[in-house]
Amino acid sequence: MPTADKRTRARELAMQALCQMDIQGDGALDMLGVFFAENTDNPVIREMADKWSKGAWQAVADCDSLISEAAVKWELSRLNQVDRSILRLGAYQLKYCPDIPAKVVINEAIELAKKFSTESSPGFVNGVLDAIYRKLRMNSDNQCEK
Repeated sequence: MPTADKRTRARELAMQALCQMDIQGDGALDMLGVFFAENTDNPVIREMADKWSKGAWQAVADCDSLISEAAVKWELSRLNQVDRSILRLGAYQLKYCPDIPAKVVINEAIELAKKFSTESSPGFVNGVLDAIYRKLRMNSDNQCEK
């Protein structure tokens, strides 16, 4: 399995884990290892999925704030759990994973939305994550000038 496929599978598992944590809260953290082991025997995929899902969950308030600012006219609580989880993972990766190009984060999130969500979700996910990326880039550009 090529590395890109491993990252894609890890994103799928991380998004699904974030859905579970959205429902069960921190209690789901204890079961992540079992969930990942049941869904892949590849240790690289499990490690990436674990890192991304735990990282996004630890930064969930920050991610939700970014999403809320970017998703104009949408309340976070009214988004379906899949879209919310895709956006949380994308926002987390855009802000906290500088080793992953923004274009890859956004494209992968769109693919997750196509595979797991509604017909209108890919465009919505694209718009929200693009707005988050532009805001983060603008803020980092301003920090560089100081």
